[in-house]
Amino acid sequence: MTASLPPDWLDPARASAFAQWLAAVAPPHGLQPGTVRLASADASFRRYFRVDASSGQRFIIMDAPPAQEDCAPFVKVAGLMADAGLSAPRVLAWDAPLGFMLLSDLGAQTLMDVIAPPTAVDARIEATPAHFARYMQAVDVLVQWQLASKPGVLPPYDDALLSRELALFPEWYVGKHRGFALDATLMGKLEPLFAQIKASCLNSLDGARVYVHRDFMPRNLMVDANGDLGVLDFQDAVYGPVTYDIASLMRDAFLSWEEEFILDITVRYWQKARKAGLPVGDDFGEFYRAVEWMGLQRHLKVLGVFARLSLRDGKPKYLADTPRFIKYARATCARYRQLGPLMVLLDEIEGNETRVGYTF
Repeated sequence: MTASLPPDWLDPARASAFAQWLAAVAPPHGLQPGTVRLASADASFRRYFRVDASSGQRFIIMDAPPAQEDCAPFVKVAGLMADAGLSAPRVLAWDAPLGFMLLSDLGAQTLMDVIAPPTAVDARIEATPAHFARYMQAVDVLVQWQLASKPGVLPPYDDALLSRELALFPEWYVGKHRGFALDATLMGKLEPLFAQIKASCLNSLDGARVYVHRDFMPRNLMVDANGDLGVLDFQDAVYGPVTYDIASLMRDAFLSWEEEFILDITVRYWQKARKAGLPVGDDFGEFYRAVEWMGLQRHLKVLGVFARLSLRDGKPKYLADTPRFIKYARATCARYRQLGPLMVLLDEIEGNETRVGYTF
């Protein structure tokens, strides 16, 4: 038995509801309520607890207040993951009105824990053969997930969703975090750039669509006792561009890799995906361009999300990694002349001098 303090509840009514729910769920699963302790919290309003059972097993409890979190997508995607043969938490009990859920436990070690601690923005990891092997495991999981794709099952990653995500950048990062006025001049610069980015995301590779995890990275991949990978944090999955998850994996929010390693894993993903019949095209150069442009959309979105987490939700730690995404975005802009104006704008926002000859 693991002795620990009970979870901290700010709302006495929710604490009472949790105690009643746990008392009802515990007997069928042999849970020991006194062992409930915090396992993790994420960027949303969800929290996760770990609880022991008399059998020696451990389980995860999700606390997702219904006013802020809809658990139905999590349950649906968990089923899709299981159908695809992937290791993902199984939903063992769920009280939808209360927002409490009992899940199978994939363990406490993430792929991030195995690879390295999060790096400083300016620090890049030198890849080793062990890193390569782990990332190829992740590639295999990603290909398996994408092969299960069917249209009409998950929400579409369409122009409307891409637009809502991109809008977070000017609203939260540029306006509220950096203090720029979102006037007609600034938005007049951003809007045509956003249109180019969305067109690339939606139309590259003949508009190829697959299941998209949307946060496929080492912090959301669990390493079990056998060294196999399980998948977490998939509730926001959509049906969208085939380039998204590999862009997310290789341009991590908390790790920076050398360009050679990023390119090597991306090539190998493309080769495996192509051999498996996924719609990644026959030209790697075209595919990599699409990955970079898709990644750029994600970088801008994340900058907005991290600023919102700090300013609205009181989670300032995420802002420490915003320079990483500025670097990612600048690196992409430097490779494509059409994105030169965005580089100029980013440097203006960051107070940097543009080191290339682009102007509006």
